[in-house]
Amino acid sequence: MPRRSPWTCVLWDVDGTIVDASEGILRRLTIALEHFGRRPPTRAELVHWIGPPMYDSFQVNVGMTPEQATEAVAFYRGLNKIDGYSTGAKLFPGMGELITDVAAAGIPQATASSKPEVQVVALMDHFDLSMSLTAIVGATQDEKTLSAKADIVAEALRRLAAAGVDTSRPVLVGDRHHDVEGGAAHGVPVIFVRWGFSWPHESEGAQAAVDDVDQLRALLLFGETARETADDAVVGADG
Repeated sequence: MPRRSPWTCVLWDVDGTIVDASEGILRRLTIALEHFGRRPPTRAELVHWIGPPMYDSFQVNVGMTPEQATEAVAFYRGLNKIDGYSTGAKLFPGMGELITDVAAAGIPQATASSKPEVQVVALMDHFDLSMSLTAIVGATQDEKTLSAKADIVAEALRRLAAAGVDTSRPVLVGDRHHDVEGGAAHGVPVIFVRWGFSWPHESEGAQAAVDDVDQLRALLLFGETARETADDAVVGADG
């Protein structure tokens, strides 16, 4: 595949971008919140939960103290271990093929996920994507030591550079405003995918927003020529 990509490496958010894990997340959240006497979210309310670190979400969404949130995260992660990290998860259509093709084009890739790294590794292994990734980066297990998207982006870039990757022109692909803000903290442009769990305004500040995998493929693999033919994808973050 001829390489015309403007990017020297690609960083990937996971939940809502590569993987739809909403079924399992909703089930585990329901069990966890009922256990702590809180109202579980509806499926429509998952937008408040998928993306940010769970430690933060338990505080923001249901008013837990930091101590209560720590206990809730531990309980929730215990359910993950029982279920298996990939239970109920599925790839968004075309994403597995795209990541494989980006690797085949010689563009190094890494995850940059707020999900605990042990889970990200399990998911990438489950979907046979690990071999296409130079680094698999996620949050620390406690979701406090390393959890902010800006810090995770920095760690992903650090690991790529340590592997000898040219990180001079990175791009981050994500579906939440946390991705846009985390990329901006390091001058990393963001391509915002609209098939995840987000509100329309969250794409503000991204370099581009795409509605489907074909538009994303054009931006990642074929650079400016493809951008000129994919006007809908490059109207900017507010398009």
